[in-house]
Amino acid sequence: MFEFVSDALNLKQMGSIDPGAQSVLSTDSRVASSKSLMPDVANESLPLTGGTLERVGMSGVELVLRLRDASGEIFRTPARADAAVSLDDENVKGIHMSRLFLSLNNRLADTELSLPVVNEILKDFIHTHQDMSSSSYLTLTYEHSLKRPALLSDHAGWRAYPVKIQSACQQGVFRHQVQVRLTYSSACPCSAALSRQLIQQAFENRFSDRSELTHDEIMQWLGTPEAILAVPHSQRSHADVCVELESEIEEFPIESLIDYLERVIATPVQTAVKREDEQEFARLNGANLMFCEDAARKLKGALEGYEGVKDFRVEINHLESLHPHDASAVAIKNRS
Repeated sequence: MFEFVSDALNLKQMGSIDPGAQSVLSTDSRVASSKSLMPDVANESLPLTGGTLERVGMSGVELVLRLRDASGEIFRTPARADAAVSLDDENVKGIHMSRLFLSLNNRLADTELSLPVVNEILKDFIHTHQDMSSSSYLTLTYEHSLKRPALLSDHAGWRAYPVKIQSACQQGVFRHQVQVRLTYSSACPCSAALSRQLIQQAFENRFSDRSELTHDEIMQWLGTPEAILAVPHSQRSHADVCVELESEIEEFPIESLIDYLERVIATPVQTAVKREDEQEFARLNGANLMFCEDAARKLKGALEGYEGVKDFRVEINHLESLHPHDASAVAIKNRS
């Protein structure tokens, strides 16, 4: 009804009202009166079955987030939100869904996303449901775009990293979790060892009758298909890393966390690739052979001392090229 109150005030300030304006005001008043008589089932009726509920709200709400990149530039990205509150009063039939939506829309429309902003949204949720709710929840999912340089050449390309931010306010305590997915290449250590053995056998078969070989002969043979007759299998792999942030953190460390973890894993997938980049990628795979256990331990060790992280969970999935199933591992923070 705010628009109708505003119209009436504007007309009053003008000092006089012409007949046409009176007609409009009269019509607006009738509409406002009609709206006030609309049934409100959530408030005016009792639930068919009583009981409290952990969460009630909306999922998959479409919105746009304002984010800041490493260079300080603000950019917009589409996102989806799950918004909810607890329903603590078993005699209340339903919550006010529109209040959740309006809070999201008003807080995020022109404001950069930050922990304080999310905290205000969570407080809004509870304040607008203070007679029935004591806890609030917000989940934001989107893809964070980062421009990635090639390994050696002067090219670059964009990567989109799936991100999920889960926040809650329970008994006045705020909690925030950030989950990112890294995609990388994992070359199998066992397959690499078996491949090296085959190369040794091929060398033995080719030169078993020779007691001495020149440097040039060995170099020439190593460049033939006969020499590299086996290669280790590798596969595209995922690391889903979820961290709980310390309470004093005020910004979501999305980019810094992704950059740090990709340096640790050492073989993130590439965008622009020329031959020199592909060769460097092959070298990195050879220098960082890993089972899923190795990847999980590397990331676990890297996160144990990461500033601002209170807790974490790492889930590894190597999408096997040898098998029709995947290899997986999970690591969590060491707790004393």
